Amino acid sequence: MLEVNNLEVRYGAIRALRDVSLHVYAGEVVTLIGANGAGKSTLLRTISGLVRPSNGSIRFEGRDITRTPPDRIVQMGIGHAPEGRGVFANLTVRENLLLGAYTRRDADGIRRDMDRITSLFPRLAERMNQLAGTLSGGEQQMLAIGRALMGRPRLLMLDEPSLGLAPLLVQEIFRTLKEINQAGTTILLVEQNAHMALHIANRGYVLQTGEVVLQDTAQALLQNELVREAYLG
Repeated sequence: MLEVNNLEVRYGAIRALRDVSLHVYAGEVVTLIGANGAGKSTLLRTISGLVRPSNGSIRFEGRDITRTPPDRIVQMGIGHAPEGRGVFANLTVRENLLLGAYTRRDADGIRRDMDRITSLFPRLAERMNQLAGTLSGGEQQMLAIGRALMGRPRLLMLDEPSLGLAPLLVQEIFRTLKEINQAGTTILLVEQNAHMALHIANRGYVLQTGEVVLQDTAQALLQNELVREAYLG
C-alpha cells in the first residue's frame, strides 16, 4: 500500500531523514519507534505532503505522491492525526469532525461516518456541541483520530496518540485502534510507548537520528535485546 524509498529530508543544513525506506501492506499495523528527534514525525509529515523531501520517493497504492499537495493526498486515502492533536479549539466537536470530511460531498455517507465515530468514541457523542478546547487531553485525542477517519482513509497515520494520557485512557485508545484496523483501515503508528505499539502492530521500524536502524516483526522486536534496553525499560 505504502512504499517509501531512500527518503531524505533537510531542514537547512540539518538532515532530519537519511535514506529512509519502509513499506506498509494493506491491512497491517506498522509502528515506528525511536527517541525524540529521531525523525518519526518528520517522516509522517513528509508522507502527508506537509514537508518536501530533498531526495527519494513515496508511492501510495502504486502511485507516486512525492510531490503531491496535502489536500490531494487526503483525497487519495491517507489520513493523519498529528502529534499534539491539532484540534480547532474554538470550534465544536461536531464542527471539527465535519472539517475532516471537507473533501467529501456525500451527505449520507458523512452522517453514517459520524455515527460510526461516536460509536467508536462514545464520549464524543456526549460532547458534540462542546468547544474542542474545553475537552480533556484524552477526548481531544479521540477527536483528532475521529476527524482523520472522517476523510475515509485507507491508510491512517497516527503521531503519538498516547502522549500525556493516563494509563487507562491509553489502553482505551489502543483498543479502539485495534478495532479500526480490524474494520479494514491500515495503520502507520508513531508511538513512544513502544510496548503498547508493538503489542498491536504486525511489524515495526526503529529510527535513530533520521535513519532506519532495525526492522522486524513486532514479536521479534519485543524480544530484541537492544529494543528492550532502549525502549521497553
